[in-house]
Amino acid sequence: MDMMDQAKVLELLENREVNLVRFELSDMHGVPRCKTIPTSLFKKKANEGLNFGLGFMNKDPGYNIVHGSKEYLEKRNFGDCVCFPEYNTFTLLPWCGNTTGRVLLEPRLEGIPIAAYPRNIAKRQLDRLKNLGYSLLSAHEHEFYLVDKETRKPIYDIGNLRATSNNFQLGKFYNEIAKQLPKVGVEIETLETGCGAGQLQVTYRPAFGIRAPDNAHTYKISIKEIAYQQGYMATFMTKPFFDDESNGAHFCHSLWDVTEKIPLTHDPDDPTGLSQVAQHWMAGILKHAPGLALLLTPTVNCFRRYDFTTPVNATWGIDNRSCYLRVKLRDDAKNAYMENRASSSASNPYLTLAATVAAGIDGIQHKLALPKGVSGSAYNNMNLPLGTSMIPHNMKDALKAFLDDEVICKSMGEDFVKLFTAAKMHEMELEEKAKREAKVNGDGDSDWEHTLYFESM
Repeated sequence: MDMMDQAKVLELLENREVNLVRFELSDMHGVPRCKTIPTSLFKKKANEGLNFGLGFMNKDPGYNIVHGSKEYLEKRNFGDCVCFPEYNTFTLLPWCGNTTGRVLLEPRLEGIPIAAYPRNIAKRQLDRLKNLGYSLLSAHEHEFYLVDKETRKPIYDIGNLRATSNNFQLGKFYNEIAKQLPKVGVEIETLETGCGAGQLQVTYRPAFGIRAPDNAHTYKISIKEIAYQQGYMATFMTKPFFDDESNGAHFCHSLWDVTEKIPLTHDPDDPTGLSQVAQHWMAGILKHAPGLALLLTPTVNCFRRYDFTTPVNATWGIDNRSCYLRVKLRDDAKNAYMENRASSSASNPYLTLAATVAAGIDGIQHKLALPKGVSGSAYNNMNLPLGTSMIPHNMKDALKAFLDDEVICKSMGEDFVKLFTAAKMHEMELEEKAKREAKVNGDGDSDWEHTLYFESM
C-alpha cells in the first residue's frame, strides 16, 4: 500500500478520536494475536515495523511449546519478526466505542514476508490462480456455540434447527451482530440457530481474493468479543459437547475471471451444468481431498465430527449434502458456487482457502477429469463411482495423507509443513498422554481438549 493509504488511516484516527490500535495477526491455528499501541505511535510503528516474537509460528492454540518445531526458532535465535500494517484491513471496532482500531499485519524476517505465515500462503496461491487467468469469490459458513460465560452451559437447553422460539431468545445478541459486523466489513446475510443446544450460524456475503479469509478472521473474533460483552462465550471448537452436534465451516466458492466481473463456474449447455474449468477445479479438489483433511479438520477434536452430516468420501453432487463438494446451480451464473462441506469451524480460514486453491489449480493445470456426480446418498457405497477416495477419520491417517501429497505440501512450503505437522504430532501426544493417565490412575485430563480449544478457538 502507498502512503496515501497510511494518510487516510492517520486522518481517520485523528478525526474519530481513536485512542488505541490493535496490530493483529492470525497464528498457525487461526487464533488472533495482537499488540495494542496508543494512537500517537501508529505512524512510527507503521513505518518502522512492530517487533513480534515468533512464538505465534510454533506454539499450539493455547500458546504452549511444540517441541518438534523448536528448530525453526533456534535457527533464528528465538528472536522477533518485524510486522507492518496492511492498511486496507484497517477498521474501527464499534463495540469498543470506536475508540479502538485494528489493522492486520504482514510479518517479515530480514525484510522478507514470512513464507510459512498462513495469510502469506493464501496470498501466494491466489497469485498463482490470478496468473492462470482466474479469481476466487468465497466465504466461510462458520457454526459456533454460544454459552454462559461463567457456567459454560449452552444458552438454551434443546437444539432445534431454525426454531423461532430459540431465535427469539437471541434477540439482543442478533441485533448487535447485525448492527456491528457490517461496520467492520462483514456483510451479514442470515442468522439462524443450529441443531445443537446453543448452536448458531451467522452467514455473510462472499468476497474476492484475500479479503474472504480476512473477513472470516474478523468475523470470528468479532463474534467472540460481542458475545463476551453480553455475558456469553462463543466457541468455534469443532466438537465442544461430545453428545451434541459439531461445528462445521463450509467453504463456499466460485471461479471468476481476473477482472472479477465474469462468472466461470456455470455452463448450462454442459450435462453437468459446470464449465470445463470448474470441472477440472473440482476434480483437483477431490483428488487431493485425503491430503487436505489435515488442513480442513486440523485438530484432534475435529475428527470427532464425523457423522451422517459430514462427508466421508471424495464425492460431488448437485445440491447433495452428503457429498464432499455440494454444487449449487441457479439460472443466474453469478449465483452458481461450490460448497466444500469437509471443513470444520476450528480450521484456519487462510489455510482452508490456500489448500482449496492449490488443489484446484492442480486440477486445472492437468485438466483432470471430474468423476461422475453422486445422486442419492454418498454414504451408500453402491452410489459411488469406482475409485472414490475415503477421507481420513483420525489425525494419524490425515497426517500421513498430507505428507504423502507432494502437490499440497509443495504449495504450502517446507517451513510450514515442518511447523504444522509438528503441531499436529504434539496434539496427538497430548491425547495419548490423557488416555494413559486416565487408564492408570483415573486422573487423566478428560477435558484436555476443552482446555486447549474451547476458549482459544
